[in-house]
Amino acid sequence: MKRAFSLIELLIVIMIIGIVYTLAISKFQKIGEKSSTLTLENLKEKLQSFTHEKSVKLLCLDDCSSCDIFVDGEKNEKIEDLLDDSVKVYRYELSYGFVESAKDIYFNVDDVEEDVCFSYEVDSNGVGNQVLVELKNHFYDFSSYLNETTVYDSMQEAIEARENLRTEVMK
Repeated sequence: MKRAFSLIELLIVIMIIGIVYTLAISKFQKIGEKSSTLTLENLKEKLQSFTHEKSVKLLCLDDCSSCDIFVDGEKNEKIEDLLDDSVKVYRYELSYGFVESAKDIYFNVDDVEEDVCFSYEVDSNGVGNQVLVELKNHFYDFSSYLNETTVYDSMQEAIEARENLRTEVMK
């Protein structure tokens, strides 16, 4: 006696495969949409994704309402509504802790100095500026070479994390 699958069983298996396939495709599409929206949380990864020889830089002028991405010094992409003028950038100094950074200097194509609201750069090795960025009561820690950007809800959390890292390294 021969055993085989009935037509109903085959149709059920095909339907299940189709449903799983549809769910997987929609999940991948949502991931693609999410990654295309630039935020401070994914800024470093987005800049690292550009093909470049020297550096990739996000440069926001005046009130930070619009920013430009420069790849090896050439303007590549314009970003709107990423930041506002309340953004603050801190660097970590061993003796003093987090200290607010001075703004970068930028000269446009006409060699006129413009006010820099915010800038962040990733070099040819994929290493970005080692800074802590404050925006709307969130603190984005760009200091890790290997990990993604860490987000803290307060400056105190960022200080404690830095002190814990320092203690761990000193062991």
